Amino acid sequence: MNSSFDRFFRVLAIILAVAVIYLFFTMIQTLDRLHLSNMRMLAVLENLKTGTAVETPSAPAAAAPAENLAGKSRAANAEYFDRNAKVGGELISPLSADAPNFNPLTVNEASASTILSLCSSSLAERDWMNPALFKPMLAESWEISADHLEYRIKLRKNAMWQEYVCPDSGKTVPAREITADDFVFAVEAMRNPDVDCASRRSYYKDLDTVTAPGKYELIVRWKRAYYGSLESTLALTPMQREYYCKDGKFDGKSFNTDHKRNRTIVSSGPYYLERWERDRKIRLRRNPRFFGIGLGIAPSVEVREFQIIKHPNTQLQALLGGKLNMMALSAEQWVRRAGEKKFRDGSISRYRYSGDGYNYIGYNAAVHCFRDSKTRLALTLLIDRERILQEVLHGCGKLANGPFAPGSVYADKTLVPHKYDVARAKELLREAGWKDADGDGILERDGRKFEFTMLQISGSATQARILPMIKEFFAAAGIDMKLQTVEWSVYIERLMSRNFEACNLGWTGSIDPDPYQIFHSSQIKDGDNFVGYKNPEVDRLIVELRGEFDLKKRIAICHQIEKHLYNDQPYTFMFYPDQLVALEERYRNVRMFPRGLATLAFWLP
Repeated sequence: MNSSFDRFFRVLAIILAVAVIYLFFTMIQTLDRLHLSNMRMLAVLENLKTGTAVETPSAPAAAAPAENLAGKSRAANAEYFDRNAKVGGELISPLSADAPNFNPLTVNEASASTILSLCSSSLAERDWMNPALFKPMLAESWEISADHLEYRIKLRKNAMWQEYVCPDSGKTVPAREITADDFVFAVEAMRNPDVDCASRRSYYKDLDTVTAPGKYELIVRWKRAYYGSLESTLALTPMQREYYCKDGKFDGKSFNTDHKRNRTIVSSGPYYLERWERDRKIRLRRNPRFFGIGLGIAPSVEVREFQIIKHPNTQLQALLGGKLNMMALSAEQWVRRAGEKKFRDGSISRYRYSGDGYNYIGYNAAVHCFRDSKTRLALTLLIDRERILQEVLHGCGKLANGPFAPGSVYADKTLVPHKYDVARAKELLREAGWKDADGDGILERDGRKFEFTMLQISGSATQARILPMIKEFFAAAGIDMKLQTVEWSVYIERLMSRNFEACNLGWTGSIDPDPYQIFHSSQIKDGDNFVGYKNPEVDRLIVELRGEFDLKKRIAICHQIEKHLYNDQPYTFMFYPDQLVALEERYRNVRMFPRGLATLAFWLP
């Protein structure tokens, strides 16, 4: 009997010892992973605070599982909010231009988009740390058919609209629940041909139907398999039918210009519009009815205020004087003003990271001097972009090849940026038929001078330095570029009406690129292809890309598209600029994610 007990306890002791050893090594491995992860994040933040650029390559969404983790998290990005955060305080930042209006469909301008993004919620959002994944917001969960044609979405219950004042009666309309019909109405309005949102409609050209079989059920069907259908579906935001339907009817034309309704926002998001003082400031306040409050994704900062300050140096003085808390810095400010006391003593921290956008010179192909690719390529070769990058941007960026940022898997790493080459440019111009026949120093072709006007944004210090340099580069080759300075609102109107010859602007990049809206020829009239670029092979490749779900094949197609753009030069792709941000040190939970800082998670002690 004693022998049996001895054997039993010896075996038990061995089992316990093995278990302890296993748990010990498991714990060590876990701590190692956490330590490495934390050390990497600390290194990133240290580099950011000292002004060192951090590479943040974007991950392709194709790497994510088909269901994109729907329903496996309480709400998108909840894990990045601080549970110990205190509600209160304000975050004040500048806008270089006032918003034209807050129409959720027709406005296509950065200031308005910034405000609308804080006052609205979509079905889902990308994960801040892993942007390849979508996580639930107004959608509680979703299912995708095997053929990628149908999305069955279950909405959250008890997500509320804010109460609002009816623009016609002046009476307060009580808050009500957000339902599937609000999404159906939003799609109906967007697809109404009288509504001025052609560029937005281009993303939904293959959409078939959106139906609401129940109050919290939404079915989105597509006509054909489209790779962007996941993002386009989950990016849908609701609109209140009763707010936009005067007398119960929706009028697309009056919707575009209904100034009473377009001056305010009926919020479904983390903030609501408290006050808008034209050309002075836009003030938002934390939305007490935001569904995210119970899910751990509500902002802690009580007030977000945006002051309209057009000049960057005036913005910086306001920051240093304590009137702003956060702003984007120009490269000039990043370098020249680094010695300011508040930067040196740590009162204001600086953050620098690689952006995913690019800026460019756009040539209107309808203008006689920009109709051929040889001439456009010559213009690119005449611009000493490296000199501009160093002298004006102080090295805060990279030379651009095309629309895909260097960190993206879709960028063709074999392409080398076009070099400054005046001799080659002049040779291309001769081949394109340009010559100075009358000896006045200006090139001609078909009896017409090589002269055009470049639009310049009023108050843009960067353009005020770059565009005169480009003017001199072109003049040395016999090209007369004139500059016309206009206000931002006029600039946008001129682009949309195609009433321009050349422009200098930028586009924000995308995790999963879809060049259709910008470079497909069908978008010349009403989309964002306002330079009028037309290449049948690029059209074919873009359509092929939209229907391809295999990542390797998508990358190969993007490389082909980029090579055509590289050769055709509908734009002179200038730079992939770094993002430069200044923020007062007193904010907490300031973390750098692959696409930048997440201000919604900030809080003040």
